[in-house]
Amino acid sequence: MTLQTARDFSLTRTAMKAELLDAETELALAYAWRDHQDEAALHRLIQAYMRLAISMASKFKRYGAPMNDLIQEAGLGLMKAANKFDPDRGVRFSTYAVWWIKASIQDHVMRNWSMVRTGSTSSQKSLFFNMRRVQSQLEREAAASGETLDRHQLRQLISTEIGVPLHDVEMMEGRLSGSDYSLNATQSAEDEGREWIDALVDESAQAAEQVEESHDTAQLRDWLVTAMQSLNEREQFIVRERKMRDQPRTLESLGDELSLSKERVRQLEAAAFIKMRKSLEGQSREVFHFLN
Repeated sequence: MTLQTARDFSLTRTAMKAELLDAETELALAYAWRDHQDEAALHRLIQAYMRLAISMASKFKRYGAPMNDLIQEAGLGLMKAANKFDPDRGVRFSTYAVWWIKASIQDHVMRNWSMVRTGSTSSQKSLFFNMRRVQSQLEREAAASGETLDRHQLRQLISTEIGVPLHDVEMMEGRLSGSDYSLNATQSAEDEGREWIDALVDESAQAAEQVEESHDTAQLRDWLVTAMQSLNEREQFIVRERKMRDQPRTLESLGDELSLSKERVRQLEAAAFIKMRKSLEGQSREVFHFLN
């Protein structure tokens, strides 16, 4: 017996020995935790329903996750249920906890199914856990009636049966059709040592491009500083507020601050740009774009 299997067996055996709570005891424990944060009551409630959590976890073994991980996720779902349970609603805790346990396990399975996120919406989750079953059922029914379904017809029927968009069915079919492949795998036997990652194009800026861009940015900044020096203080203020802010100010707001009409601010802005153009004439198209 492996260490993992022994640990799973130990958890199951401990859970099976836990007490069975009647409705009154369960309710008293729930009130003790909700109203008084009684950790002993919480522990007793959790321990009593770990057998339920383990039973639900075992139903997801076919997805390849280690049983111990599934049990841990089921336990987390059980604790979330205990934290959110409202005993005043008149519902048994076990009935309420089932949803949280199942959701926690399903999220874990989907997170670990692939390095690429399989899906997070309710329709994608429904597809992930029901698509194979529904597909097999539809194929059996078609075979029984002597029909032959092509891939497109089968996808449409799955979409209708589960109640999800067709494009979600197509996406999930692709995700479930194969496993992830390592970029470090060799491309073929002929390409010794050549891995798939070597074929990826590096889209980041190269060193020469970075130096050139840095130089151009510095030059543009120097030209702008020189051009701004040709303006008076009020014109510099208008240009900065209109062109150099993340959220440019309106002519009206500047007019209110400078006690000028909106039209007068527009005229001063236009005059300032003319001065800057003359200062920068023949130096940089980028600066002219900035001024337009």
